Amino acid sequence: MKSVLILNGPNLNLLGTRQPEVYGSQTLAMVEDSCRQHGEQAGLEVACYQSNHEGDLLDQIHAAKGKYDGIVLNAGAYTHSSIALMDAIYSVEVPTVEVHLSNIHARETFRHTSYIGRAALGQICGFGAFGYLMAIDALLQHHASREVS
Repeated sequence: MKSVLILNGPNLNLLGTRQPEVYGSQTLAMVEDSCRQHGEQAGLEVACYQSNHEGDLLDQIHAAKGKYDGIVLNAGAYTHSSIALMDAIYSVEVPTVEVHLSNIHARETFRHTSYIGRAALGQICGFGAFGYLMAIDALLQHHASREVS
């Protein structure tokens, strides 16, 4: 595995100031820097992208095919509503790990549904920004297990 795309959806550009009691005090730039450093230690190129627009996120997923070996996706609120993002993940066949800073299963009932999770390798939630690093490691493990098979 050589490269990973860290893809963040709506409102994640407000990290550090938006409900820090739920989402933590780290800014998106801090999370992205941490992901790049973690990836560098593992010999990975890590690219980061954030958009508040569903179509932009779709375009990034489409462009990932043949360019990235994995996607770490925090789709924010689109997790619970976007069949289009789910379909895009299925379509490009790039291994994807869903990440959420908060434990979406311990929050409002509407947050318990994840369309992204249907297409993802797995879901990591409730560990704050550390979840992104866990997702990178999960992708590394996924690729390593496929190489052994």
